[in-house]
Amino acid sequence: MKPTPPGWPRLATALYCDDAREAIAWYAQAFGFELQIVVDGPGGSVAHSELRYGEAIIMVADSSAERDARFGVAGRSPRAAGGANTQSLMLYVDDVDAHCARARAAGARVTYEPADSDHGPEYWCDRTYACVDPDGHLWWFSQRLRNPPDSD
Repeated sequence: MKPTPPGWPRLATALYCDDAREAIAWYAQAFGFELQIVVDGPGGSVAHSELRYGEAIIMVADSSAERDARFGVAGRSPRAAGGANTQSLMLYVDDVDAHCARARAAGARVTYEPADSDHGPEYWCDRTYACVDPDGHLWWFSQRLRNPPDSD
């Protein structure tokens, strides 16, 4: 497998939001993402943005009819789609409990309180919580507590 472009992970995700500028500010406040770039679209919309958390990248944009026509598929926030999610996002953080408190203080709806998920001595143990952002995207945040044997 060839290396990825410099500074890019193998996988990044894009999120459609009803108000991308508001969502970008919220992701920084609630989750600790750092804004790298915003590309303005028509009428003050956000055509593209990149936010980082360590090596992770999310791209946030406003949903729009123009975007739908360009890519041939509708992009909507879960809030605009009746709350349905077709994917969830998972991010490793250093301190799940502190991260959960930060997200909750910013208004995240915690749907799964921080808990240890121990998959047995042959596998891993993580501490994890889940929450929903204002647009309805489901997020999982984990902290590795124990690696599988022979993986360190």
